[in-house]
Amino acid sequence: MSGRLADLHSIGGQSPWLDNLRRADLNDGRLAELVRNGIRGLTSNPTIFQKAIQGSQDYDAQFFSLIEAGMTVRDAYWELVVSDILGALDVLAPVHEDSAGADGFVSLEVDPSLARDTRATIEAARALWARIDRPNLMVKIPATVEGLPAIRLLTEEGVNINVTLIFSIPRYREVVGAWLEGLTARRERGDALGAVSSVASFFISRVDTEVDSRLSRTGAGHLLGTAAIAQARLV
Repeated sequence: MSGRLADLHSIGGQSPWLDNLRRADLNDGRLAELVRNGIRGLTSNPTIFQKAIQGSQDYDAQFFSLIEAGMTVRDAYWELVVSDILGALDVLAPVHEDSAGADGFVSLEVDPSLARDTRATIEAARALWARIDRPNLMVKIPATVEGLPAIRLLTEEGVNINVTLIFSIPRYREVVGAWLEGLTARRERGDALGAVSSVASFFISRVDTEVDSRLSRTGAGHLLGTAAIAQARLV
């Protein structure tokens, strides 16, 4: 393994993740090639899967077969998603093993319509965790107020969590607090902490995109991209 992606980890100590997943990349070996070249993790979300499913015919046969078998569209969607996630988990499993569990994760988000429902988020995360049952899976939980108790409880239960949609430092502190409370509760009941892996995803690009759009409308195009730099430094 060599190249700039690999150097990010071997020299810079960083773990580059891919923010995309398509069945074609699993079938033609492109994802495996990216992993060989230095990609050490992958994240997904409903928007990514929507683009992948609508943008190709790779899913059509499985989808229509599931519908013909009597499955609802919603359940068929999740079958497609889980199938791709399992494939990605297999590709990244060697990275997870070689890094002793520090890398090689694939993130799958719970239904975003549950973002304001703590109990439903917890139940959905538990269901995905049990259904997929892989040590290198991370379940993505939105950093809403209602998501905070879910982060705490699921961490206590040993679910790998990727907290997504963090936009402010105060909310980041709340996320860390919930995570620490979960680990503390887990330790108090005698469970191991080392088996639980967590990520807090602080979003910069979406804020930067919105600010750039407003700068462009005011004729301040020379300032494009400065919001991302400023926010990253602040964080």
